[in-house]
Amino acid sequence: MKKTLVIAALLLTASFARSQKVAYVDVDYVLKNIPEYNDAQKNLDDLAAAWQKEIDAKYADIDKLYKQYQAEQVLLTDDMKQQRQKEIEDKEKDAKDLQKQRFGYQGDLFQKRQELIQPIQDRVYDAIQKIANTKSYDFVLDKSSGSVVLFANTKLNISDQVLQSMGINPKANVSSTSENKDKTQQDKTQGEQSGANKTQDNKQQPGKTQQQHQPPK
Repeated sequence: MKKTLVIAALLLTASFARSQKVAYVDVDYVLKNIPEYNDAQKNLDDLAAAWQKEIDAKYADIDKLYKQYQAEQVLLTDDMKQQRQKEIEDKEKDAKDLQKQRFGYQGDLFQKRQELIQPIQDRVYDAIQKIANTKSYDFVLDKSSGSVVLFANTKLNISDQVLQSMGINPKANVSSTSENKDKTQQDKTQGEQSGANKTQDNKQQPGKTQQQHQPPK
């Protein structure tokens, strides 16, 4: 019974598809054929690397202060210990805040990506809409969006038409990139993971000052 229902659903879907005019676009392929997009992507990559280096430097400074505190704590008074502990904890907080500011939700990287990439994406979607209206397509699917496409007839691929309508000649050496995700997102994810690892390390090192370095009774 279940198998019968599945077959019936597929037949209905096929019948519906035949009554519609459908095309598809590989948006990743289109974007990577646009020089401005590649320049913007490189700009974002450079910014992400510079910001991550800035954060790494802060954690390196925290680690240095903590090791120095460990080496000198037997010579410090209780007040001096508390001051040094507070200095480390404040720097830890500053590093975490910077991590969130740069790579967090709607942080600097996200905002910069919106500034550089969004206008290019809007141009692509405008071109797609114009072609869809001109050729009376009922649906235009994005082959690179992660949606399940079990089969796609290349005759329905209008990716090159989109590029040509934007005044761009498709590059023969640029293949479909549906398997490649946006590199900026990877940088963001890597930055978040790196920051998470740093935070974990600091929980194991500078964070210990709250437990290990209390003034002796």
